[in-house]
Amino acid sequence: MALYKREFGESFNLGFNLADYPWLTDKSWHNDMSPSFFFKVGIQHLVLWVDYETPDDREQSEERYLVMTAINEGTDSEPEINTDEDSEVVFTTESPSELTAYLKKLASAH
Repeated sequence: MALYKREFGESFNLGFNLADYPWLTDKSWHNDMSPSFFFKVGIQHLVLWVDYETPDDREQSEERYLVMTAINEGTDSEPEINTDEDSEVVFTTESPSELTAYLKKLASAH
């Protein structure tokens, strides 16, 4: 079972097929507001947050998909990728199709 499903329930809908993006590493944790996945573009680590499909189920009024800069507090072989107060939003959308277009554009960097 995928980590995000274990942490947020088997019925959690990402809105996209995670298998299409094997470079997204699931870092979901039940203490977070929503599932999250990290990846790297060049030397920059990024985190994709995927919020609940229904806005009423969200803890904050953010859009459903949010990509932020992140830092690696671990090593290359054992990464600990986290966002902090210095993290910047680099992409946000409510639309699964806009997210997948963004991810496909990034896929060329992998």
